[in-house]
Amino acid sequence: MNIRHRDTFRPAGNHDALAPGARVCAYLRVSTGRQAESDLSIPDQRKQVASFCANKEWSLVAEYVEPGASAMDDSRPEFQKMIERATDDDRPFDVIVVHSFSRFFRDAFGLEMYIRRLAKAGVRLVSITQELGDDPAQVMMRQVIALFDEYQSRENAKHVLRAMKENARQGFYNGARVPLGYRTEESEKRGVRVKKKLAVDPAEAETVRLIFRLYRHGDGQSGPLGVKQVVSWLNERGYRTRLGARFGVATLHNILTNRVYIGEWVFNKRDSRALRNKPADQWISVEVPPIIERAEFDAVQATLKANNPRVTAPRIVTGPVLLTGLAACASCGAAMTLRTGTSKTGAVHKYYACSACARMGKSACKGRSVRMDTLDNLVVDNLSRRLFTTQRLTEILATAFARRAEKAVEVDTRVAALQREVVDAADKLKRLYRMVEDGVAELDDILRERIASLKLDRERAQTALDRIRTQAIPAAKIPPEMIEKFGREMRENIANGEVPFRKAYLRAVIDRIEVDDHVVRVIGDTATLEQVVAGKSVPAAGVRSFVRKWRARKDSNL
Repeated sequence: MNIRHRDTFRPAGNHDALAPGARVCAYLRVSTGRQAESDLSIPDQRKQVASFCANKEWSLVAEYVEPGASAMDDSRPEFQKMIERATDDDRPFDVIVVHSFSRFFRDAFGLEMYIRRLAKAGVRLVSITQELGDDPAQVMMRQVIALFDEYQSRENAKHVLRAMKENARQGFYNGARVPLGYRTEESEKRGVRVKKKLAVDPAEAETVRLIFRLYRHGDGQSGPLGVKQVVSWLNERGYRTRLGARFGVATLHNILTNRVYIGEWVFNKRDSRALRNKPADQWISVEVPPIIERAEFDAVQATLKANNPRVTAPRIVTGPVLLTGLAACASCGAAMTLRTGTSKTGAVHKYYACSACARMGKSACKGRSVRMDTLDNLVVDNLSRRLFTTQRLTEILATAFARRAEKAVEVDTRVAALQREVVDAADKLKRLYRMVEDGVAELDDILRERIASLKLDRERAQTALDRIRTQAIPAAKIPPEMIEKFGREMRENIANGEVPFRKAYLRAVIDRIEVDDHVVRVIGDTATLEQVVAGKSVPAAGVRSFVRKWRARKDSNL
């Protein structure tokens, strides 16, 4: 049996024990890119390390330079390359030399961990300005130095962040990546420091407006485009990002969801180390000139939410089948999906068929199918003739208006009652407080309970009042010319154009199409129709509507 002798652990220092000719790797680092470009720190570190090695008669065989990287963690490419090379089996280095331990690591735990890792590979860490040996007292001194380095780094970071937050409060730019559509321009000078603010770049701003317009309205030929379609449209026509790259789905989605385009720039929102958002009370809002109207931005967010694959399957939104996601079997409620068949003549026909029967057989549903073109034409024709006429729309909306007016009267009555409850509770509390102040009554346990009860009644009534005021929608008649225009546009848009374009208009007013043996029922909501006619956006559901089975107990992918 071969027994390998285990080297005694000597973490750092004890330079003199190294014989002349020891192979040395130098590690040089500065914290910021600005220091790397203009400072003399790295040349000075290189000179001092070379002189130190010459005095010790050590051979400097490698050098790793880290220009602009924090030593609070090990996310440093050159550092990782050096550690990987130093721990290779061929043992290329005997010692790593740094100007000070803070150049190697500014985290006490990280420093000790890497010193031990290097020691297992027979490599020592030496600081030319903090010459410490191996005995317990000097090891403790090195750890104390590391703690002071870490404290100093955190204090510096705290003061820098405080200055940046104040800079943001005054509306100045702090140096993050400038969003597409903006540029930085000099605002003022304070001594040698130049203060900058974000300003709209006219050329790039037009690209941003085009992106929002394509996603919301389309290019005038095919209706609203999806995120991927907008990406393809831009790339095919030669549009590029600021860096000259092609647009991608993630880039475009970030543009569509970036609130800076409505004038809301937020600083100090995200913790770059923990990779999560900070508490909202630490965010700092910076006013910038908007590029997109708020109404347009909100409409795009609603569309993104509705088209989210976790909410609505992509095939339902952009698929080539008109009634996908709308048509359902009247017997079992399952979706009617596309099926194909071939006739004796070899012609291929497309059908809407019950998906439950197709998946699970006749035991789940007796099943039914109808030719795709027949059902498409039947639905479009009947909607055009029986719903989207001026007369029919006027009748439906008049009924909705009457119900809304009745509801408004009920709401007014309820609001008045809640207002009385709030006033009564407040008056009773005032009387009790006055009795205590005048010495008529003492604040005993019974009186405390009574005051608490009155406060609870007041808060409950006020909460109900706020809620009913928020939900109350004033009854307002829609002008006849708006109704006529809506009906004309709907008749045209559901019959002509690309399928996704027609489907978007159908889904705006229709909830479900039930296909029975001898009848087809088109079902919608009057309130939704009223909102669409009035030009108001319809809120999208926030539930994963197309996932058949999902973890209700939250026991997956936490």
